[in-house]
Amino acid sequence: MTEEQMLAGVIKNNAAAQEALYNRFSPRMLGVCYRFAKNREDAEDMLQEGFIKVFTQLHQYRNEGALEGWIRRIVVHTCINILKKNKKFTDSVDIIHANGIHIKEDMIPAIMQAKQVVECIRILPIGYRTVLNLYAIEGFSHREIGQLLDIEESTSRSQYTRAKAMLEEILVKKSIIYKTSGKSLYGKTGVVR
Repeated sequence: MTEEQMLAGVIKNNAAAQEALYNRFSPRMLGVCYRFAKNREDAEDMLQEGFIKVFTQLHQYRNEGALEGWIRRIVVHTCINILKKNKKFTDSVDIIHANGIHIKEDMIPAIMQAKQVVECIRILPIGYRTVLNLYAIEGFSHREIGQLLDIEESTSRSQYTRAKAMLEEILVKKSIIYKTSGKSLYGKTGVVR
């Protein structure tokens, strides 16, 4: 089934078209949900709610940009709304940063591919994890994150900075990366060289 046939079918509430669209995009969107969720069950719930919205809002898709990007945006917003509804985002945790640990901005996207690192991201407190995902992975600006989460732009920036520091501490503790003389050493993939 072509993408055009799927779109037309979903708009007409055709079950086969809905299943085809879901099967094509759900594995990648589950990965998106998994980064925001506490566990797989929560991620699957987020995915289901996201696809319900995709199916009901597909008539608004204007073929401007990739369909996957449009679906991703809906799924991300669904994840955020679920977190806000459950008031999980407002939980905050104070951390003590290890001195001398610095993460390079350009390394965040590269290391996000490793399954171990994604698991470490899931260890972060929900606020840190959410801002890190939105900024470093989804590409939202701090202003957009502030509006999306009903927080100040400066709060988004500080949560992101703390998230990076905490993530690096976790990565060092799990020996995914290591540091010597106050500097972390990354390979091309973000793992220990």
